[in-house]
Amino acid sequence: MKKIEAIIQPVKLEAVKEALAKVNVTRMTVGDVQGFGRQKGHTEIFRGQEYEITFLRKIKLELIVNDEAVEPAIEAIIKSARSAGGGKIGDGKIFILPIDDCIRIRTGERGSEAI
Repeated sequence: MKKIEAIIQPVKLEAVKEALAKVNVTRMTVGDVQGFGRQKGHTEIFRGQEYEITFLRKIKLELIVNDEAVEPAIEAIIKSARSAGGGKIGDGKIFILPIDDCIRIRTGERGSEAI
């Protein structure tokens, strides 16, 4: 089992969700996050004052999948989250982590059956 964490652009959420559903990955946790990196942020003017916005809004997806679903899920995320024209800075990142165990609270099932 693996945990896939993907940081993506907010406008790409629905496309990623649909792409994952096509490869039978339908369980995920979604959260609003903020961060900065090579994208650097931007400047805004509010009530006559100029503010530098360095933390940009992103979406964090967390998926736990069985080993055979890892590569299809990663490919689905990449294809649906990448900007047109080969991608741009700020399209996001994917992290893959090992999972030792999973337990379904309702039934007590463990391992891949609990996913």
